[in-house]
Amino acid sequence: MTTGATLFTQRRAGVVLHPTSLPGPLANGDLGDAAWRFVDFLHASGFSVWQILPHGPTHEDRSPYQSLSVHAGNPLWISLDRLVEAGWLSKLELPSANRESDDFRYQQLRLAHRGFEYGAADEERRAYSAFRQEHAGWLDDYALFIALREEQEHRSWLDWPEPLKNRDDAALKQARTRLTSSIEQVCFEQFIFYRQWHALKQYANEKGVTLFGDLPIYVSLDSADVWSQREQFDLDDSGSPRTVAGVPPDYFSETGQRWGNPHYNWKHMRADHFSWWQTRLESTFALYDLVRIDHFRGFEAYWSIPAESETAIDGEWVKAPGEALFASLAKTFGSLPVVAEDLGVITDEVTALRKQFGFPGMRVLQFAFDGTGSNPYLPHQHEVDDAIYTGTHDNDTTLAWYNELDSTGRDHVREYLGYPEEAMPWPLIRTALASVGCLAIVPMQDLLGLGAGNRMNTPGTIKGNWQWRFDWAQLPEGLAGRLHHLLMLYGRLL
Repeated sequence: MTTGATLFTQRRAGVVLHPTSLPGPLANGDLGDAAWRFVDFLHASGFSVWQILPHGPTHEDRSPYQSLSVHAGNPLWISLDRLVEAGWLSKLELPSANRESDDFRYQQLRLAHRGFEYGAADEERRAYSAFRQEHAGWLDDYALFIALREEQEHRSWLDWPEPLKNRDDAALKQARTRLTSSIEQVCFEQFIFYRQWHALKQYANEKGVTLFGDLPIYVSLDSADVWSQREQFDLDDSGSPRTVAGVPPDYFSETGQRWGNPHYNWKHMRADHFSWWQTRLESTFALYDLVRIDHFRGFEAYWSIPAESETAIDGEWVKAPGEALFASLAKTFGSLPVVAEDLGVITDEVTALRKQFGFPGMRVLQFAFDGTGSNPYLPHQHEVDDAIYTGTHDNDTTLAWYNELDSTGRDHVREYLGYPEEAMPWPLIRTALASVGCLAIVPMQDLLGLGAGNRMNTPGTIKGNWQWRFDWAQLPEGLAGRLHHLLMLYGRLL
């Protein structure tokens, strides 16, 4: 079976940049003018792919990989300027200090909802009603979950009063009545997010730019999905996980990584013909042209850790029904536009599963130079069905990585790459573009030549992540032209 065989019919290249990293006056980047300008930059440079991290609403730590919903969009991405243009919000005139908090944006979203209720045209009201009807399968539970979570002072649903925690019918009915205003606000925010997202996607596609999303394999325990569909997850009668996700001890950690996400109830999912995954992928493919599946190896076998264990040491590998899952999804969606994140220690079985369904894998050049010629990330080991990265959101910038190497390591990199006159990170960027791999992706930080202090995330840490942003003034003069020439040189212009 090769359902993804036609995924890449021509060499292409792209940039990974999370929308929150876009420039702007508020606390994070959004879907407004800067996003459209970034599409213009990609188009002028010859890039045909914009890769972002997961789009869901986050917890307080802002990690997009621990979302409150697998379907909802992050309301903090909503452009307030677009709401002003729509006539639902007055011109933003508060002092800049007030703009730099999430509270400011949420306050403005409440005002915009009020403006919509008073001033929306009939066509806009019909569009809102249609949106609510189309997405009711997840939106009703999500909106109630968020309203309850606010009422419960952002405590996990596991700590809510028993009737709400266990979704007692009478308690939920009372809550829907009591929290009508909050529920309506959440639904309005999702309507606006989807509206602005699809407008941006249409513009990007018209410019020849494909939107490349990111689908985490696991779901946050404190999420609308687990609260509303406990039967889909490996939970005990109280709703707590029996086992949690992570990875075993390895070279990087003597105790492994304990992520804490609940595992799936694969037996139930299989008996239900993977309907939960069918719905999840339907939402995802409606937003993106291409999707990276994070921690792909967990679909072949996953590291199952007893929930009571404080580390990942006591886990065990458990087989997962990945073949049955992807076969089921392929019957529904046809050729799956998927890239598999297959980094780390990957078995032959994982590779066979990926190749069976025609999914490109990932090769990160920063992982390539350990001094051995057999390293699978080295360019001479690449295959056509590989997506090549200089680094990912979990890596430091290429310049910072290179500067951290000792002199022997830097000499080895230089000798292999063969671009002695060019300053880092350009030799690694050239190498990614020159690779035989079907897709080459470069983080925005590398295109700007940024060094230490500009990484997006440091795995294993919980503070100081997901905050990096760039400024238009950082773009070197002539950067788009230089990139366009390189993409033409290496056959990656569409």
